[in-house]
Amino acid sequence: MRFDTSPIRSKALRNSARGQLCKLQLLGVCQGGTETTVLAHLPSMPHGMALKGDDLIAVEACAACHDAIDGRFNYGWLPGEKEEVLYFALIRQLHQWVVRGLISVKGAT
Repeated sequence: MRFDTSPIRSKALRNSARGQLCKLQLLGVCQGGTETTVLAHLPSMPHGMALKGDDLIAVEACAACHDAIDGRFNYGWLPGEKEEVLYFALIRQLHQWVVRGLISVKGAT
């Protein structure tokens, strides 16, 4: 399913990735530092295969982990592993954005 809306873009979210720890932390891949961290868009349906999804469906990731989820090298994912890694990384990321005041949840305390 493709949405007819434009993807959500946030310069604040993209810029905030600099200097952050990688949320993916793939064993044997993650660089562990903060020097190469960028906002890495996760695979999502809303805007098609060739288009990046919303900035809300993204995580702070080091260059190596970003390459792994984008398929720029064969990581050797086990069945279901990639989906689990992406799910838990997105949970960590959304929580961090709320804590850092980059997104808010109406009525949350």
